[in-house]
Amino acid sequence: MTWQFTLTGLGLGLIVGLTGVGGGSLMTPILIILFGFKPTTAVGTDIFHGAVFKSFGALRHRRLRTVHGHLAFWLFAGSGPLAIVGVAVGWAMQNQLADAETILSYVIGVALIGGGAGFLAKSFVKRGVQPSDAPFIMSRRDKLIALGTGAVFGFIVGLTSVGSGTYFGLMMVLVYPLTMPRIVGTDIFHAAALLWVAGVGHLIIGDVDLHATAWLLLGSVPGILISSRYTVKVPDMTIRGGLGGILVISGIKLCNVPEANWILGGGLIVLFVVLTIYTVRVLLSEEPRSEPRSMPERA
Repeated sequence: MTWQFTLTGLGLGLIVGLTGVGGGSLMTPILIILFGFKPTTAVGTDIFHGAVFKSFGALRHRRLRTVHGHLAFWLFAGSGPLAIVGVAVGWAMQNQLADAETILSYVIGVALIGGGAGFLAKSFVKRGVQPSDAPFIMSRRDKLIALGTGAVFGFIVGLTSVGSGTYFGLMMVLVYPLTMPRIVGTDIFHAAALLWVAGVGHLIIGDVDLHATAWLLLGSVPGILISSRYTVKVPDMTIRGGLGGILVISGIKLCNVPEANWILGGGLIVLFVVLTIYTVRVLLSEEPRSEPRSMPERA
């Protein structure tokens, strides 16, 4: 399979470029459910692909000066080392547990459900603190929060590939007085650095399918470069609700709950119908009302 990977990468690249919403967490369930990858290989391939893919966005945000360098550093100080620990735990599971793939599938499923819930939370939680354009000088408390957040979620990313663009962004919205452009820029810049560390770790232990990665990048990189030039008139809640719902449904599938296939199929249909109705209603309500026609003047 080659062109199938390229089309998948193109689809994710278009989603990220058009909407500004990261589709990285979708890659692991797609590789497992649609392409039949082993969970360990899916995680490694997803992370390594994401490292290259998000580097383009990271460089762009760095040039736009929307990256808070000190915050990214303290997040990475915790996430980088613990991501390697996550990779090592996954490798140890493969070598010491006969049913490691099944266990990791459950772990990824739980992480996807948590990631989907966090993704939806980002849609409803507007701010934890008021944003400010003033320079943000990090206090000791701010650094410790960033370090602890990086450690916890860095481990999860290294083990499951889920959450590099969800958990950290949600934490920054709740804790730090940064504007949304700086939150997005810092989030993407940190995610790229974190994924490179975890990706190289997975590459060393042989969990990366380089063939699939190359064909995915062949679609995803042009996709984001092309689509980022345009905007799409779709409500933000439709985009976030759709991706968050897909993550949760995919997580349930990977947890292998009873009737998981029916839940996957039925859940996707219900999600599509509900979001379509919501989107149509929002778009119709935003249409400008037609101006009343003027009465012809009498002679």
